[in-house]
Amino acid sequence: MLIDLALREGAQIATQTCMNINAKDRVYIITDEKTHLIGQALKEESLATGAKVKLIKLEDFHARPLLEMPIGFMDALFKFDPTVTLFAADAQKGELAFRMQITMQMFKKGMKYRHGHLVSITPQLMREGMRADYNKIHDLTMRVYEMVKKAQTITFTSLKGSNVTAQFSPKLKWVPCHGLYHSPGDWGNLPEGEVFTCPQNINGIIVADILGDYFSPKYGVLDTPVTFEVKDGWVKKISCDNKEIEKEVWAYLNSNENGARVGEFAIGTNTALTKLSGVLLQDEKIPGIHIAFGDPGGRATGADWSASTHVDVIPTDCTIALDGVEIMRDGEFVFE
Repeated sequence: MLIDLALREGAQIATQTCMNINAKDRVYIITDEKTHLIGQALKEESLATGAKVKLIKLEDFHARPLLEMPIGFMDALFKFDPTVTLFAADAQKGELAFRMQITMQMFKKGMKYRHGHLVSITPQLMREGMRADYNKIHDLTMRVYEMVKKAQTITFTSLKGSNVTAQFSPKLKWVPCHGLYHSPGDWGNLPEGEVFTCPQNINGIIVADILGDYFSPKYGVLDTPVTFEVKDGWVKKISCDNKEIEKEVWAYLNSNENGARVGEFAIGTNTALTKLSGVLLQDEKIPGIHIAFGDPGGRATGADWSASTHVDVIPTDCTIALDGVEIMRDGEFVFE
């Protein structure tokens, strides 16, 4: 399959604008059979800068899904000694722990690299979210970051019935994900555009149209939304007209300690996105709210607990207020 011009432009922005790959870099790209076309596009655009590049497929190390770290996987990565790593592969059930181990082992090794995480990336996302103006996204993200990091209480509602109040602690950090990762140690998802933290407490009803982790490629945009009742930071009840999804999500949340605990509260800032794609990686960046149950990203947020699962859920058309001051109405930012 040929790499079309729009996909190539997305790969160029990902490698050269977002990750600032240049002739001094050594770029290690992790892809898989499903996503190999995108991996190849990222490789070609990295090579165009003069960088040294290695592209590998997960299936070369072990059959999918990868429920644990394959023998030799990290050794091959460390041997290449990259300055930039890109993970562009499909999300499969049970593989979250494997993906988390990759970054954990790299941090333990003390590697000062720039990492772009493109899990579940599709050609559609490369042509849409990856072709945004990331200088504008950077500026908006940092503006929202300066606002939210001072907030003690954030409330949001949605047209489908979400109604949530969250409290925040100054001891837990907000993280701006602006899409420009140019310094050693910088890390982010692509396509990008959000600010996130771990809330101190959260209560209310979340009506979600998209689910994360492996649910995203499995179900896409949900035919019937999933409603989560949250009390004191924990999911107490799930309801959905599709009882199979309801049962599956409930089992996922309760598969490990803290899996049903709210670990992330985030606001999307990619204004180039106007409609759901069905892929969590992009849809969580649409202007609005997304919540995640499970691991709080303690390395970034400062949360002192962890979980072996992490699943984002996205309500749509949100109205958001920071300490009573409205910053978004029905999915549109309203500040000047």
